[in-house]
Amino acid sequence: MLLKAGTAIVVVIAALAIAGPLLTPADPSAQDLPLRLVGPTLAHPFGLDELGRDVLARVLVGARISFLVGLVVVSVSALVGTLLGAIAGYFGGWIDDLISRIVDTLMAFPGLLLAIALVAVLGPSLTNALFALTVIGWVGYARLVRGQVLRAREFEYVQAARALGATTPRLLLRHVVPTAIPAIVVQATLGMAGAVISEAALSFLGLGVQPPTASWGTMLSGGRVHLLDAPHLTIFPGLAIALLVLGFNFLGDGLRDLTDPRQPRRAAPVRP
Repeated sequence: MLLKAGTAIVVVIAALAIAGPLLTPADPSAQDLPLRLVGPTLAHPFGLDELGRDVLARVLVGARISFLVGLVVVSVSALVGTLLGAIAGYFGGWIDDLISRIVDTLMAFPGLLLAIALVAVLGPSLTNALFALTVIGWVGYARLVRGQVLRAREFEYVQAARALGATTPRLLLRHVVPTAIPAIVVQATLGMAGAVISEAALSFLGLGVQPPTASWGTMLSGGRVHLLDAPHLTIFPGLAIALLVLGFNFLGDGLRDLTDPRQPRRAAPVRP
């Protein structure tokens, strides 16, 4: 149930983001100052913001930004974390100690605060926000893959492949790392939700996407001063963030239940 609900939510929001220009003809950057802060109407279902820009068009653009950030951060983090985690778990020794100490050091800091500090040093921009979120994102994958590899390297078929002369890269790519793929997929799905929230937080603070580019975080930041006279400025981007994060969480929980062998399986009905 969770898997179907999460998939449906994510697919619908992704389809809306892709088909944004077809759903609303409004230019997300076009200003109509005489109509600023106008509430939802038939012509503008989500209303207009403080500069007279169409909120629906900007929400759809923000969806593309959120998916872009999630895909880039999760892809790079999963690749780097899987590589370093596999190396640490398979070789052990001082290599494992070095990588594990780096992971422990980064995990000792609150992730979002570390990202804020990095972007503050590098300068506010979407590129720097992506870099900062990737720096704090790979450690979870590294720890996860390391644990999986420590278990998988002792499997009999891995020992047999090693005895037959299989090279280390072949052992890792063909026999060891694939055992961690289900866990990586679940972690990546949940990581998408975390990346969406983190990007929104950085943009809200002015450290992520820069105006006039639309982002859910910047829309919330601009709308917070109009909570009483124009609540639609925060309601719609806030709902978009909540729905997308909820969808990814449902999807991750559903995949975890599907791939976890310890979960009880419902018996198939007996047909007469």
